[in-house]
Amino acid sequence: MQRERSGERRSFWVPFLIGVGVIAAVDEIVFHQLLAWHHFYDRATPLVGLISDGFLHAAELLALVAGFMMFSRLRQQGELQVLRAWAGFFIGGGVFQLFDGIVDHKLLRLHQIRYDVDNLLLYDLLWNFSGALLILVGVICWRRAQCEASGPPRRHGDARY
Repeated sequence: MQRERSGERRSFWVPFLIGVGVIAAVDEIVFHQLLAWHHFYDRATPLVGLISDGFLHAAELLALVAGFMMFSRLRQQGELQVLRAWAGFFIGGGVFQLFDGIVDHKLLRLHQIRYDVDNLLLYDLLWNFSGALLILVGVICWRRAQCEASGPPRRHGDARY
């Protein structure tokens, strides 16, 4: 029973870390590098902005490497619960997106999504909506995992398997 609870927790939190790393990578690669809309810290010189992007990139890589190493171990030990893992992945990505949109963009004002637009509200709404959507997908996965855990045992041939 204790090992099963540990597997439940780890099946959520390990992919949560991976989800944070993936969405941070998408943000940093697409919006910081390819589109050049902003840097992680835009309230100083362009060099400081570039260095701050480097720290973000290092943090996302650390999250991804550590997350995938722990994920591999979880699978090898036979404790991975797939729906909980998807829940963790989507919720982790959504939490990062919402944290970035609310805390980094609005409360701390580290950067905005874009600087060369008249209507920033549309960008903010889409940014935060995408984070909320990721969290919603994760919650649906979590609820399905909870239902499957409390339901009758399933055989491999069941349609619901």
